[in-house]
Amino acid sequence: MALSSTSCVIPTTKSFIQPQPASHTHFLPSSKSHQPTFPNKKTTSFSPIVAVHAAEPAKNPVVSDNKSPPATSSSSSKSASKVNSSNNAVLGKWSLESWKSKKALQLPEYPDAAELESVLRTIESFPPIVFAGEARSLEERLAEAAMGNAFLLQGGDCAESFKEFNANNIRDTFRILLQMGAVLMFGGQLPVIKVGRMAGQFAKPRSDSFEEKNGVKLPSYRGDNVNGDAFDAKSRIPDPQRMIRAYCQSAATLNLLRAFATGGYAAMQRVTQWNLDFTEHSEQGDRYRELANRVDEALGFMAAAGLTVDHPIMTTTEFWTSHECLLLPYEQSLTRLDSTSGLYYDCSAHMLWAGERTRQLDGAHVEFLRGVANPLGIKVSDKMDPNELVKLIEILNPQNKAGRITVIVRMGAENMRVKLPHLIRAVRRSGQIVTWVSDPMHGNTIKAPCGLKTRPFDAIRAEVRAFFDVHEQEGSHPGGVHLEMTGQNVTECIGGSRTVTFDDLSSRYHTHCDPRLNASQSLELAFIIAERLRKRRIKSQQSTTASLGL
Repeated sequence: MALSSTSCVIPTTKSFIQPQPASHTHFLPSSKSHQPTFPNKKTTSFSPIVAVHAAEPAKNPVVSDNKSPPATSSSSSKSASKVNSSNNAVLGKWSLESWKSKKALQLPEYPDAAELESVLRTIESFPPIVFAGEARSLEERLAEAAMGNAFLLQGGDCAESFKEFNANNIRDTFRILLQMGAVLMFGGQLPVIKVGRMAGQFAKPRSDSFEEKNGVKLPSYRGDNVNGDAFDAKSRIPDPQRMIRAYCQSAATLNLLRAFATGGYAAMQRVTQWNLDFTEHSEQGDRYRELANRVDEALGFMAAAGLTVDHPIMTTTEFWTSHECLLLPYEQSLTRLDSTSGLYYDCSAHMLWAGERTRQLDGAHVEFLRGVANPLGIKVSDKMDPNELVKLIEILNPQNKAGRITVIVRMGAENMRVKLPHLIRAVRRSGQIVTWVSDPMHGNTIKAPCGLKTRPFDAIRAEVRAFFDVHEQEGSHPGGVHLEMTGQNVTECIGGSRTVTFDDLSSRYHTHCDPRLNASQSLELAFIIAERLRKRRIKSQQSTTASLGL
């Protein structure tokens, strides 16, 4: 597989550089409300980089915008066709630059336009981090989750950092995801799609462009790919060179993940060896060991019966990466034209999502995402209006392609029971196919007496239960879970069977942004979810048996 030497030409970056006031503080952004503007420009012709793709074409290749959508029902297809035609007329033609004509939130203000442009052109010349064919494969798996035939396990750091980048941290997060996947697969008896918030999850949206400490006001920390977290003026200056470091770290992380996934570490025969040292003598460690021994016995039975256990499906695992699509200049620089499908893919990750703060229907982030063929997530809180969700899905998935859209719901247990049913019904009425996923983290953040942010495990568990309850009530499919978690033995979320208290938080509170579940808490939650999947499976089997009159 070869990568052509031609590159996408990105127009001048001056359009998203804010002029700085001439003063001794000229290196800091203006104190006014931050809103970069993107004047319309004549589209520059370019010879785009062709993305590396899988040797085998996708079973269900992505179709271009001028082809008919797959049929769901005659009425919904006709309705979708009318709406999509209207949307296309309003939205206009997409290009790599069309997002610049839209209102863009959460973007940093770089003080040096020439340096920024140089960095972006350098990134354009770099190889893609992921392959288009891999993104298509993920979309196919997510389509199965939308139909209730698979389950998405998406997890990883709130925000990756340069300081904590090392092989052990990557390995431990990958290992706890393997353990959770084994627990979920064993309980649900269905495939588990493992997607990491890894190899690119750096940028973070902020509720305020500035933060103040002891009377000193500085720009907010926006992630290691933008600026530094130290509270001093120099660290908080947006530095475009950080994007190159983020690219290199992402590529190195994915390289290690590929080795773990395909080099024997993820072999099912090693299921008994995945336990992390500090969970070894815990309740969750004991439960996992019991499950692992049962899996090991099953593998022994298969081998004794002459069934091969060294097939690639038993010795490797599929693993994908994802992050929030936030820093649009970086995302554009890594977008490539795929030679197989003729579509654009953002090759910074297999899956991208639009956050709660950047999912405006007429915003720059939605405009960018509608033109790339990656599977997309939409973060949805209790503020989401059902009709707005339907419109957003129509913009991002006009062909109503299964697996294209994952709706990631984050709203707290009480709101989940009240708000989620209306969202499910609105999407169902529209005939849209989506994968419903629970993010039980973001709606449950509180401030501890010591001043640190934390999340109670009981609240996280309650939201997961509410998610399953609502889907059972609505007759829809709970398609997955999205977690901020780590394989490290941190003390950031309170509760769990190995109770972390408010007093414990400061002992191993390492997060650069929001609190994460530690390995023990993550595994405990996996067992809770696995039990719900098991009950759902048994109920489905009983219903099938009853319908057949057996």
